[in-house]
Amino acid sequence: MTDQYLYRVQPTRPGFLIESTPEEDGIVGDHFRYLESLAQRDTVLLAGRTLNTDETSFGIVVFVAESEDDARRIVDADPAVRAGVFRADLFPYRIALTGGELAERGSTPSEAIDEA
Repeated sequence: MTDQYLYRVQPTRPGFLIESTPEEDGIVGDHFRYLESLAQRDTVLLAGRTLNTDETSFGIVVFVAESEDDARRIVDADPAVRAGVFRADLFPYRIALTGGELAERGSTPSEAIDEA
């Protein structure tokens, strides 16, 4: 059985979202490709970020893992987290509702209620 988790990432350097270095850009590209590969394996269910560029900006990744230890390994393997470009916080999570395209790929409301 797999459980759902959410990890939130935030830049570790103030101003990163306004002006990044070429090295940071490469690491963020690796971060995106890492998440993309997890999405292709149906591990990542949703990933994205807020569009503000101040210190309150963050990204989230909703994903599945066999255990909290496995979830922690997935977070720790993120290239941007490993490189210290992003800090990450891991949370147990459960999708309760989905709509639109997500409803086609995620759990349905009745499945969410049955699992609760």
